[in-house]
Amino acid sequence: MGLLDSFEKGLERAVNSAFAKTFRSGVQPVEIASALRSELDAKAAVVSRDRILAPNTFEVRLALADEERMRALGATLDDELHRLVDAHAASQGFSFAGPVTIDIRSDEQLSTGTVRVASRTAAGGLVTWRGVLEVNGKPHPLAKGRTVIGRGADADITISDSGASRRHAEVLWDGERAMVRDMGSTNGTKLDGHKITEARLAPDGVITIGRTALAFKVVAQAAPPRPPLPPDDATRVFDIGGRP
Repeated sequence: MGLLDSFEKGLERAVNSAFAKTFRSGVQPVEIASALRSELDAKAAVVSRDRILAPNTFEVRLALADEERMRALGATLDDELHRLVDAHAASQGFSFAGPVTIDIRSDEQLSTGTVRVASRTAAGGLVTWRGVLEVNGKPHPLAKGRTVIGRGADADITISDSGASRRHAEVLWDGERAMVRDMGSTNGTKLDGHKITEARLAPDGVITIGRTALAFKVVAQAAPPRPPLPPDDATRVFDIGGRP
């Protein structure tokens, strides 16, 4: 049984009091886990109809005495917190832009029994986006500019389909938005089942060329690392309420 398993039922209790209080007893591991779960739920953002992006970089601040007690638990606490964050994300259908990191540090301004959590998405707090075309389950990342699709060897994405022209269609990607354009093909190009000459390409849109379907995805990429999260107004404070 893991360090936090016996506390699972306690993870649902309220932890969002807006004011700091002082308690005789300190923070427990389950209370940190509960605060992390609350932070995941609060910051999760819908990217597309089948992708909900949640923060993956967390900074947990505790009073000095609480931080010392948590540090004494060593890698066991870190492993359990990661396990519970992963489990909660899986149960809610959340996905991450990169590896989950949880940094626990002391804050002299905090009272015993207070958990302060800040989070951001990806390793550096910013997310860059990459357009991808999936063909038969294989992803083809899009470079900025134009990507030509067709049966010819000179196409950027070559598909083996007798219904495709040598240079059949192109996708234009500027790093945030995409457009699909037919290049005067013999059999035409469809987007989500409708024949098009040129159209905006939304996330999860499906381009059909002959009998080949190409699904357009927008994937989050981690940006370069940044310094630790500052204690600003965006930081969420969880005042657990100790046991007497």
